[in-house]
Amino acid sequence: MLKKMTAKWLLALGAVAVFSTAMAADPAPSGTVTLSSKAVAIGVGVSWGDGVLTFGGKTYPFSVEGLSVADLGVSSVTTSGDVFNLKNVADFSGNFVAGEAGIAIAGGPTDQILKNQNGVVLRLKGTQQGARLTLAAQGVKLTIKK
Repeated sequence: MLKKMTAKWLLALGAVAVFSTAMAADPAPSGTVTLSSKAVAIGVGVSWGDGVLTFGGKTYPFSVEGLSVADLGVSSVTTSGDVFNLKNVADFSGNFVAGEAGIAIAGGPTDQILKNQNGVVLRLKGTQQGARLTLAAQGVKLTIKK
């Protein structure tokens, strides 16, 4: 009886240790982003939008090209997420493509992980307010506004 209880406790502690290690694998975000688009045309989608990067205690507006909405009749779309591997705001602008981030970032089932040519990674959370965002084949271009 004692062996069975000890084995169960060891198994439970092992599971907690594995879960804790997986949770600790996420690096600290460098900043956050919010993306939005308005006036999505019915049947057309959208290929533009605007966003705000929060990095180093400052906010930086940016433009979005190559983002589309898979649902019809949507008047606005907003999503947010975390930014990783950003050391200089100039490295943020670029073409982000979906796929492997190359660093350990856990994402939920509706999260999108994007990475640009400078190694900056975005994890957009699944909060698209009733719409499914999709990327153009060539990715999405984010450009800091001057």
